[in-house]
Amino acid sequence: MQVTETLNEGLKRGYTITVTAAELDEKVNQKLVEAQPDIEMKGFRKGKVPMAMLKKQFGPRVLGESMQEAIDGAMNDHLKESGDRPAAQPEMKMTNEDWKEGDDVVVEVSYERLPDVPEVDFKDIKLERLVVKADDASVTEALENLAKTAQSFEDKDGAAENGDQVVMDFVGKVDGEAFEGGTAADYPLVLGSNSFIPGFEDGLVGVKAGEEKDVDVKFPEEYGAENLAGKDAVFTCTIKAVKAPADAAIDDELAKKFGAEDLEGLKGQIAERLQEEYKGAARAVAKRSLLDALDGKVEFDLPESLVAQEASQIAHQLWHEENPDVQDHNHGEIEATDEHKALAARRVKLGLFLADIGQKAEVSVSDAELTQAVMNQARQYPGQERQFFEFVQQNAQFRQQLQAPIFEDKVVDHIFDVADVTEKEVSKDELTAAVEALEDE
Repeated sequence: MQVTETLNEGLKRGYTITVTAAELDEKVNQKLVEAQPDIEMKGFRKGKVPMAMLKKQFGPRVLGESMQEAIDGAMNDHLKESGDRPAAQPEMKMTNEDWKEGDDVVVEVSYERLPDVPEVDFKDIKLERLVVKADDASVTEALENLAKTAQSFEDKDGAAENGDQVVMDFVGKVDGEAFEGGTAADYPLVLGSNSFIPGFEDGLVGVKAGEEKDVDVKFPEEYGAENLAGKDAVFTCTIKAVKAPADAAIDDELAKKFGAEDLEGLKGQIAERLQEEYKGAARAVAKRSLLDALDGKVEFDLPESLVAQEASQIAHQLWHEENPDVQDHNHGEIEATDEHKALAARRVKLGLFLADIGQKAEVSVSDAELTQAVMNQARQYPGQERQFFEFVQQNAQFRQQLQAPIFEDKVVDHIFDVADVTEKEVSKDELTAAVEALEDE
């Protein structure tokens, strides 16, 4: 067996693997000899079938297996000796497509190797970690927002406005006939909530308690009930009450609604939650600063195939964000721009660098961490959690997608522990501005 280098340019590698006919024949004979004791054939005792008959009966299949094993073995030996790590599955192609038994097997192999990543002294990297304290003003603001979510409605005199609650009976009719699901009694509707079909809530603005009003609407063309889609309808509404929103009082009773013993306990919970939110936002800012620093500090050759693949994914994702009405992938080819390619190069470089650092630092994702990530994802599919867990168990690629951000964050934390990080106390507004700057980039 012979491996001959045909290409060595940057990260690109090419080889010709030649497996001689004699080597193949030897492998086939060896496999048949190993299998002979267990083979039975009519007219022969078990293990006594002649080699010539075995070769005639099983030779073609064993030959194919031997050919694949020989090529795979040669490739694995080469990778061990060279230390190369292919960036993607190597491409393999037989050069003698008219191959027949008795010929040598000649295979061309090509791949891009992963680059050697340079060493970096993280102590030379200077970073700032923003620190924001949850002050009384922030806690009060959060309390007021909670009070709005716990608002009640109180009877009011006068006409209904957006934000008011209208309590009513109604009957909906199409072509003069009441339809199923179009009738309700004592129904509370907050105007402006967009709970009903377009036009219905607008038609109730200005009504007063005790009034009766017909509201003309048109069901959307894509309405769920086919018998109503696109139809004109009239809702006869009997207004029983008009109520204005009233924020809940900020007191111990409000605290109990949110699981706290009293108002002071709720304030403490809010302060802790705000502190965690600020900490998470500050970490995101520090992480971007770290990645920017690394991007400017390290340079190495990048596998062109990985950059092209990443640029294509970026272009495709951004195109769908700009064209949200297109849900499928039945569209023309999306060309990656120079901006997409530059962003792809940065992502590939930093991804390879962090992966190398994580490997050297023996960073790993534990089963418990992966399980927590799976549970977090499962919450997005209420009622379908079991199916989601089964999907994760059967899909190794998806598990890898869940592991990747956890691994990256652990590597980033490893670098933070070594880098020169100083804390800087700032206001909430300054932290918000720093986060918004990340989103604008």
